[in-house]
Amino acid sequence: MVEVTVAAWISHAPCLTPNSFHSISNGKSRNKTTKVVPTSTKAWKIRTAVAASSCSSSVFGSFNQTVGGQVLREGECLEKYKKEGKGKNRVFFLDVNPLCYAGNKPSLQSFGHWVSLFFSQVCLTDPVIAVFDGNNCNELRRRLLPSYKAHRRKFFPQSTISKKYVRGQVGRSQQLIMDVLRKCNVPVLKVEGNEADDVVATLVEQVLERGYHVVIASPDKDFKQLISENVQIVMPLVELKRWSFYTLKHYMAQYNCDPQSDLSLRCIMGDEVDGVPGIQHLVPGFGRRTALKLLKKHGSLENLLNAASVRTVGRQYAQEALTKYADYLRRNYEVLALRRDVDVHLQEEWLLERDTSNDANVLSNFFRLLEETNKSTRES
Repeated sequence: MVEVTVAAWISHAPCLTPNSFHSISNGKSRNKTTKVVPTSTKAWKIRTAVAASSCSSSVFGSFNQTVGGQVLREGECLEKYKKEGKGKNRVFFLDVNPLCYAGNKPSLQSFGHWVSLFFSQVCLTDPVIAVFDGNNCNELRRRLLPSYKAHRRKFFPQSTISKKYVRGQVGRSQQLIMDVLRKCNVPVLKVEGNEADDVVATLVEQVLERGYHVVIASPDKDFKQLISENVQIVMPLVELKRWSFYTLKHYMAQYNCDPQSDLSLRCIMGDEVDGVPGIQHLVPGFGRRTALKLLKKHGSLENLLNAASVRTVGRQYAQEALTKYADYLRRNYEVLALRRDVDVHLQEEWLLERDTSNDANVLSNFFRLLEETNKSTRES
């Protein structure tokens, strides 16, 4: 199912009552159909409290930004960066889920902080497409590798909280976030059974085919494999409380290899955060230095494995590891590589200039709502 939230102004003001805000994850699955979320909704009560965050709600002020390694003057927007984009129009993809956390704690305050800076200082009037993880989004990769993001399954350790109650809280909190984005004229995508990363990767190719320049707003390292001359990342820097652009130039300076080689390196060394084990668990002597040396010579994991199948490519322990565990490494690649085949299609209206006239009012009301909720929680 592709769930599309279209931009609209909603006059109903939601109210929050004290309880605990849990997670920005997913509720029940639905039939595999395309659903357009209604453009109006009734007032609702979200029994949720905002997780504490170090971010202040007063985030409309000016701040310093890094663009191409340079710090812009206070109050200066990103028009300078935009003019350096070789004349191409930009399309932004907003990876929503990671922005809804302060550290490991779910936080509506964190979402408000980052999205307000993003609208006022980063994307400006450029089109923005917001993407959420779909229901059961990890199941495909978990069938390949059961340990994939396994530590994220039990986010609610309290046995006293029923699953039905948690799903209700999650759904209402996510709906509040979607409404904020919709009122700010941002289309919201949520594709059942697919991670936001894969939806973005699929749409990035479609946007590039139309001649646009792509900027992905996310702290997720997986998006680095998409970096190119026409695809950049803008990352939230928590310690500095600002967004910062990350380009192919920065990538090359940091890793001294192309993005495809870095993905191959992660497949060999594993990814502890995502629960993907590396080959060193099977062959302790096969370390990062060996992997880098081989990839620098052969370019990609597939090239390396193909070469190792017909001739000697390195020392005996490396040669044996590459031939014996070739399927193991290819499985890692299938798990870690972003998919470009999600059943989602770019709509022309998503590429229109974004109307920003509602931003200040919508976000001001959102922060006021959070402050009232915090006050009510403290009093109770």
